[in-house]
Amino acid sequence: MKELSVAERRQEILERVSVAGRVAVFDLSQDFGVSVVTIRSDLQALAEGNLVLRTHGGAVPITAGLPFLSLSIRRQQQVREKAHIGASAAALVRDGDAIILDSSSTALAIAGNLKSHRYLTVVTNGLAIAQELLDAPGVSVVVVGGTLRRDTASLVGTAGLQPISHLNINKGFFGAHGLAPQVGLTDVSAEEAEIKRPLVAMCREAIAVLDATKWGRTGIASFASLADVALVITDAHAPAELVEEVRGLGVRVETVHP
Repeated sequence: MKELSVAERRQEILERVSVAGRVAVFDLSQDFGVSVVTIRSDLQALAEGNLVLRTHGGAVPITAGLPFLSLSIRRQQQVREKAHIGASAAALVRDGDAIILDSSSTALAIAGNLKSHRYLTVVTNGLAIAQELLDAPGVSVVVVGGTLRRDTASLVGTAGLQPISHLNINKGFFGAHGLAPQVGLTDVSAEEAEIKRPLVAMCREAIAVLDATKWGRTGIASFASLADVALVITDAHAPAELVEEVRGLGVRVETVHP
């Protein structure tokens, strides 16, 4: 194969993903005569442009109808937007607070900004969030017990909620598959929605953390109405008409900019 420019190589990779349904880093490295590191960089650039989904060892196509994505894949989507949303949400947290972070990839972006806090208690059903906070000595992490979901690295089921029922939770931060004015916040997993409902109810303030792709989407199970939500933090690409509709229902919406 003739030597290709970066743009040509990435276009060829994109076409292969579309035709084959899956590509592997090692195979692409061999085919294009470039290093594995170069191919990984190509795939990351395509993923950040929402053109492919990264997987372990390769990539798959973006599929509009895909009902569920694992945490490892969701962490690679809207990376910059989630980083800014996470920083903005973390700025609302004070030393001494008790907060809830659900198992969403956007909540994970919040966790990374909380490590310097003191006397902070974080309640979560997300194993990745607990791991993220291992090196945060000023943060006490309470993991809600339940049944392990490997794809989401989360614990589900409501049996493990009783031990935390006495806690006074200042704020809770919740991601969602979608937000729609009529149905509120929804998830594609009934199990995730089941545990999120009582967690939302425990919070003095429930805060939705959603990138622009979540607006107008509806999952199979609702876990919070907009009446339950004090604030939505989203990015600047959120659809203006829907944002204004939600604001008209009395919910504050904060849009963050890069």
